[in-house]
Amino acid sequence: MTRRELLAASAIAAVPFSALAETLLDVRDFGARGDGKTLDTYAFNAAIVEAARRGGGVVHIPRGHYRCFSIRLASRVSLLFEAGAVVIAADPARDGGQYDAAEDRGPQLYQDFGHSHWHNSLIWGDGVEDVTISGPGLILGTGLTRDGPGARWHAQTGERPLSMQHMSAAEIAKLESDEAAMRGLGDKAIALRLGRRIRLADFTISRGGHIAILATGTEAIEIDNLRIDAERDGIDLDAVRDATVRRCRINTPNDDAIVLKSSLALGRPIAAENVTISDCHVSGYDLGTMLGGSNGTTQQLAPDRDRPTGRIKLGTESNGGYRNVLIERCRFDHSRGLALETVDGGDMENVIARDLVMNDVTTAPIFVRIGNRARGPAGTGIGSTRGIRIADVKATGIDHRYPAILAGLPGRPVNDVTITRVDLGFRGGGTATDAARVPPAVPTAYPEPSMFGVLPAWGLWMRHVHAVTLDRLTMIIAAPDARPPIVIGNAADMHVADTPLWPQRRIVK
Repeated sequence: MTRRELLAASAIAAVPFSALAETLLDVRDFGARGDGKTLDTYAFNAAIVEAARRGGGVVHIPRGHYRCFSIRLASRVSLLFEAGAVVIAADPARDGGQYDAAEDRGPQLYQDFGHSHWHNSLIWGDGVEDVTISGPGLILGTGLTRDGPGARWHAQTGERPLSMQHMSAAEIAKLESDEAAMRGLGDKAIALRLGRRIRLADFTISRGGHIAILATGTEAIEIDNLRIDAERDGIDLDAVRDATVRRCRINTPNDDAIVLKSSLALGRPIAAENVTISDCHVSGYDLGTMLGGSNGTTQQLAPDRDRPTGRIKLGTESNGGYRNVLIERCRFDHSRGLALETVDGGDMENVIARDLVMNDVTTAPIFVRIGNRARGPAGTGIGSTRGIRIADVKATGIDHRYPAILAGLPGRPVNDVTITRVDLGFRGGGTATDAARVPPAVPTAYPEPSMFGVLPAWGLWMRHVHAVTLDRLTMIIAAPDARPPIVIGNAADMHVADTPLWPQRRIVK
């Protein structure tokens, strides 16, 4: 086969919309140099425009280093990386250009700047359909910024984790620049809004700005076999439908690795539903060390002043709720545990998490929270849970301060949760002072396990819960601990089987 025939065969294999692979365009034919110095933005966009003009096709990115500002996707046009192809996010301060402007969408009150805009990204698509980005290439996001303003929400209570409450205004300003400072900057590697039939596969992202991949209101998106080592969020799926994330390796010490949201970024509450996250590996190792292979653990705290993040989470924005979510066969290393949160209204229904392995858990291994932060328009209610099933989890090396946590509110308990065949191993070391603590209510606080402080149980702490089933829950400690293994407050309709430490529970008001 000729090289072009091999490329065509690769394109057909990589692009599920195989008819589109018949048009194969090379970015070098449109002037791309790939020398790591020349700005190749125009060549990439010209190739995409030409492929779209022909009714669709594949834009081939051969080996080389391509420095770019915003690359604009088009429907029925896919990008195919050759091995050795590197797209470098250009730096506005050095490279004499800028990223596309963030859309003028008026005041975005209920989610931060990064989640409210898409065009200010290295690669973006708005309403695109039948698009694939694939192949063994690298997106190097060194010219992107991880910073940006928070939400303009007037209530502010619950805007930031309580672990940040002692930070100075100057320290917070370093993390949350104002909107004027964002002009010309890019803060995401890939951003998608209202697209359909999108496939991202087989490439690597090193750094990624605020969010390596943001998909909002996107339907039928498949993310497969990516490697991401990013300074903030890895993959954010917001108000998506029919989404799959599988076989991804994601390291994010400073924020969440894979997070499902249902924010008001599109102007109305939209549920995130029919989502599968499978066979993924998340971690909070030192930035860059996952891709480098050393898996460093020198970083002690994330920017929120809690320990490294790198987890799978539902939340924080939950306005539209979540339905039919499956998380299975995933591994967590040196990271926070599984977090299932609804604090801005929205129902969390039919969420299954199973076959999970966690090592060196930096906060709680399991965190299920109903809160009343209510970041939303007037009338935003309190969320609910139903059909939460957590099974076949083994977690070791858990931070002694935080047991597994199920925490609702008076009159709105965490409801209908089953925990089956879960084995938790804690470091131990809690004191009698810890055992005597009465955790604060903090109903409006940003949800994190640390919001309650050190908890008075070493294994499981539940408050305001209903219809919880514990079946074959085992817990051990590596060092003596003065706290009881289980503390329960305001619980009803409990069902317990084969849980050895259950008789040692403490009931509190």
